[in-house]
Amino acid sequence: MDAAVLYEVDAQGIATITLNRPELRNPISEAEVVEGLLDVLEAMEADPNVRVAILTGAGKAFSSGGNINTMKPGAGLNAGLPARTRGNYKRGIQRLPLAFAALEVPVIAAVNGPAIGAGLDLTCMCDLRIAGESAKFAESFVKLGIIPGDGGAWLLQRVVGFTKAAEMSLTGDTIDAAEALSCGLVSKVVPDADLMDAARALAAKIAANPSFAVRMAKRLLWEGRRADLATVLEMSAAMQAVAHATGDHEEAVNAFLEKRSPQFKGD
Repeated sequence: MDAAVLYEVDAQGIATITLNRPELRNPISEAEVVEGLLDVLEAMEADPNVRVAILTGAGKAFSSGGNINTMKPGAGLNAGLPARTRGNYKRGIQRLPLAFAALEVPVIAAVNGPAIGAGLDLTCMCDLRIAGESAKFAESFVKLGIIPGDGGAWLLQRVVGFTKAAEMSLTGDTIDAAEALSCGLVSKVVPDADLMDAARALAAKIAANPSFAVRMAKRLLWEGRRADLATVLEMSAAMQAVAHATGDHEEAVNAFLEKRSPQFKGD
């Protein structure tokens, strides 16, 4: 069987992560997918050559979220015994939002089709989202009589605001790419055939910047979601001291003053 998660890095330092279960519409609740994603995130964080990543799905879906065929008692995450089910979530899919939150490499979700339930929440674990015209989104847990066990109640409202998150979570309704754009869930909608090119173009803009500054800027953005201003200012002062000491900062200043393109080395 092919790997559940595919991973490659190009010469620009742009990583591409592909959920690779197209026959099942790329569910992410299975252990092999969770472990595959966790392995990839760990590899990216440790690799100084990786500057930015694109996450997408193989086939016609981004991710269907959970596999409904394994939601009956005794199958999948539902162990039948509540205490064991709780442990399955904590040791399984709930590790993903924590890993994405700890990751300093920026991740762009290239949403190539339906992103449903945990699939929608996975897009919200990413830093940026662009969508193909056929993309659809639903926080659909309530329609199955369950709740977002993967942290969606925290994630979604920080992307679209409380009111829209409440509407999507309590109705379970599906929205199309145009509505996703209007509510800020995605920053851009492009023709399906242009999606990966658009994602790579955005990734290239990020990869062109000094990698230390990009990683630290992402960390501050995520900390700003949960910390108070004084804490973020303290972190910003410490990180700025690090940034000022990098060769890439010196090169950026010199290139600006000399009116030339900078040559960053990641040091």
